[in-house]
Amino acid sequence: MRYYIIAGEASGDLHGSNLVKQLRQTDGSAEIRAWGGDLMQKQGVELVKHYRDLAFMGFAEVIKHLPTIFRNIDFCKKDILSFKPDVLILIDYPGFNLRIAKFAKAAGLKVVYYISPQVWAWKASRVHLIKRVVDRMMVILPFEKGFYAKYDYTADFVGHPLLDVISETKPNRDFFISSHNLYDKPIVALLPGSRKQEILTMLPIMVKTAESFPQYQFVIAAAPSALGEWYVDFLEQRNIKIVYDKTYSLLQNSVAALVASGTATLEAALWGVPEVLCYKTKGFGGTISYHIAKQLVGKRLKFIGLVNLIMEREVTRELIQHDLTVENLVMELTKLLNDPAYIARMKDDYKLVREKLGGPGASAKAAQIVAEVIAPLQKTA
Repeated sequence: MRYYIIAGEASGDLHGSNLVKQLRQTDGSAEIRAWGGDLMQKQGVELVKHYRDLAFMGFAEVIKHLPTIFRNIDFCKKDILSFKPDVLILIDYPGFNLRIAKFAKAAGLKVVYYISPQVWAWKASRVHLIKRVVDRMMVILPFEKGFYAKYDYTADFVGHPLLDVISETKPNRDFFISSHNLYDKPIVALLPGSRKQEILTMLPIMVKTAESFPQYQFVIAAAPSALGEWYVDFLEQRNIKIVYDKTYSLLQNSVAALVASGTATLEAALWGVPEVLCYKTKGFGGTISYHIAKQLVGKRLKFIGLVNLIMEREVTRELIQHDLTVENLVMELTKLLNDPAYIARMKDDYKLVREKLGGPGASAKAAQIVAEVIAPLQKTA
């Protein structure tokens, strides 16, 4: 069978690559064409476009790049019609993917959505479109199934695919001492995001914070899609080192983490690393984006971090926009490093998060649902 997958971000590439592994186990002759990244390409998909060319952060940046976005949408539609897939699999990336879902459904294609858009945070009205154009919706957060049920739409909770990834990752406790000359200092991980705007906005604050903790080694986890030039200005700092594409090894060896809002906050929690969530935009466009987001999301949600959303209360501190300062980060990191009761409470909550997410197997469950969707097509082939 023919599969067309669209993922527009690093996390989508990760989860898409694991889905591809499972699809190939159930369909040995699978032909897969995808928008994604290096991880999906390593699984043998024919890569159409890399997510590094698709990720635009914030309302202002999206508006600035609208001509490019519309060209990509038009190209994608033509490419889908040319490839003639049996099923279209969409991974998050809602602004783009919901447009493609509407087109694909009108073209008579089967549409499966793996990893729901966060419509519960942004635009609940999009549920009505999803009901019309998505044959099966798979959700990875426990509260999302109930959200869709309120709109009389059945979603499939498959569990979180990060549990698969982490369960398959071998411990690497000696990595940094042996390979990166980090000696015996305890490590604090810096995860400033994967987009240029995120990195250049938040990493300077994180690096400045490190100056207050000379007894610790601070290590930047560089995103696979990021360019080295985005980090070069920070590497002259005596207390700062960097590793590329080794985030999990870094987290395994860290005593605390400063993490940009996104999937990485959940990754840190699942590795049991005490963390503080960071989010900040800057410049005129960034400020506009922040205030628009606050108006849209702030009325619905008390938190933006996945750990806090899952637990429906504050587990990890969120330092957002004007609250993300060196002074506040120093205060929070001091607690993460020196307050045993605070650390113990956070780690206990992490265990509850893992329980709520269910066990490993999300990718296999997702592949099974895709198989169910295309089963009638196989019978008529």
